[in-house]
Amino acid sequence: MEFVNKNTIKLDKEINELDKLVFRFIGILKKHTDYVVISGYVAILLGRSRTTEDVDIFIKEIDKGSFSRLYLELQKEGFWCLNSESESEIYGYLADGLAARFALEGATIPNFEVKVAKKPLDKESFVDRITAMTTVGDIFISSIERQIAFKRNYLKSEKDIEDAKHMEEMFKNHLDTQKINKYKGRLISRK
Repeated sequence: MEFVNKNTIKLDKEINELDKLVFRFIGILKKHTDYVVISGYVAILLGRSRTTEDVDIFIKEIDKGSFSRLYLELQKEGFWCLNSESESEIYGYLADGLAARFALEGATIPNFEVKVAKKPLDKESFVDRITAMTTVGDIFISSIERQIAFKRNYLKSEKDIEDAKHMEEMFKNHLDTQKINKYKGRLISRK
């Protein structure tokens, strides 16, 4: 891994099938809306060896016309929505702040849990996101400090603590501990 600047990292990892699927999905998504990948897949992309059933993604507010074009392209490219087949119902989920899950046709996992960032802390994920450069393209991921604080102080499962430890080790000379503590305080008050 190489740190290009404070908002960009270059990964030298071997791209696996999950990575290829993620890049395929976000390749469609980014044509229609802005996004940031959050949670467990971030640790996996950064080299943590574990499986996942879903890839969590925040998107910005999306109007019905843009969503319609996105949904049509996802279907054309072989994805289906686990929540519903109704385009207006899926859009309603997103508009209400609920997640819509998409997977390859004939599969349920891994799936992409897409949610509109509505809360201030979630919206901020777009401000301090990181560009991860790979051999198959670039991907926007949530800041490492945000990930560590979220996993250690909000989710707190064994898997999440291990994800946080992995990222702390990978970024030990590049972490902003004040930023981690700021997010920690905001997450704790959010509960």
